[in-house]
Amino acid sequence: MQSLTARILARASGKSKVEPGEVVIANVDKIVLTDATGPMAVDILEKLGVRLTHPADVYIFLDHYSPSPSISASNIHIRLRKFAKAYRVPNLFDVGEGISHQIMVEGIVRPGEVVVGADSHTTQYGALAAFATGVGSSEAAYAMVMKKLWFKVPEPLFIKLTGSLPPYASGKDVILSILSTLGPDGANYRALEFLGPGLKSLSMSERLTIANMSVEGGAKNAIFPLDDIVIGYFEELGISLDLERLGYLKEPAIDKFDYTVDLSTIEPMVAKPHNPANSVPVSEVEGVKIDVAFIASCANGKYEDLVVASRILKGRKVSKDVRLIVTPASKRVLVKALQDGLIQILLEAGAIVTPPGCGACFGANLGVVGDYEVAISSTTRNFTGRMGSPKAQVYLASPATVAASAIEGCIADPRRYLR
Repeated sequence: MQSLTARILARASGKSKVEPGEVVIANVDKIVLTDATGPMAVDILEKLGVRLTHPADVYIFLDHYSPSPSISASNIHIRLRKFAKAYRVPNLFDVGEGISHQIMVEGIVRPGEVVVGADSHTTQYGALAAFATGVGSSEAAYAMVMKKLWFKVPEPLFIKLTGSLPPYASGKDVILSILSTLGPDGANYRALEFLGPGLKSLSMSERLTIANMSVEGGAKNAIFPLDDIVIGYFEELGISLDLERLGYLKEPAIDKFDYTVDLSTIEPMVAKPHNPANSVPVSEVEGVKIDVAFIASCANGKYEDLVVASRILKGRKVSKDVRLIVTPASKRVLVKALQDGLIQILLEAGAIVTPPGCGACFGANLGVVGDYEVAISSTTRNFTGRMGSPKAQVYLASPATVAASAIEGCIADPRRYLR
């Protein structure tokens, strides 16, 4: 039985079947550039003097330095705006629109597509039953010109999900738990395929987080099958899918799984410095004093993340010793949160709400951490220096754990607030 990843790459390369390890030349549906790595791809294209064959399939985002924190960042933005005009790229998302990975799943990426981005967390789109992976800037430039790219078909790593996720746990806790088992390279160039009866308890928000952070275990891509959750998500977006044509993306019958995860046993997890795979139950780090708390990023700056944070913070106050910074992942998320009163709850609790973008996750602006500060964050990575000073300590956790910790002034168990 072929994996979902192999099925997509076979169709994209015009083959009936492909095998793990086989090198294929596949059609690419969409290419993503950001202001962090996009300039390198632009350099290549401008030096070669080539044109884009399908500029409407290129998506450029000014999200990492948003709003611009420096003259050099502003000049990067100027250059990318000029490039978009000169090369007739209609899809440029300027400062304030939000993070590429969030916007791409708000109706742009479709099931069965092959999407590449010059950013490692492009794997997020696999939650929509697509093949999505990060590539180098030179590969992104090639794909922009040729609409094709070579791939070595990754060996699948099948993860069977059983049980139901408890109300106090989230997709962040699931992926941190999985990473604690896989380690930082346990899925190197593997396709993480999430299957099993536990899928029905995972919302699209949870799936997006899991797919996003699968790359922290070395995965080439992560993917979920086309099921009722995916179909319902597109229906909410007002997008009708051709289910007959996409039937090949339904969950395959797998005889042997590499791992089984009982979702009912998942508890709040925290990744200790300096790697997302260095994850432990919250009880092992509870009480660690913090200076900063972040609720943000492509992984956890979604509307649903702001909902759970608001539930915990409503009627409570952030500790006077903590800065709680909330950065919505997109303008769409921010607008909905404003309309539903979530932003008011966060502000009344003492949070600082910033414009949409990558913010401090990338360590570029909007709340970077200083020397010897301790942060708990719902962002994607806690590598040394990732969020600011290399002397800082960054712990990763779910938005619920971050919100609870912001109240108590130290790493806290969110189960005291979510029942």
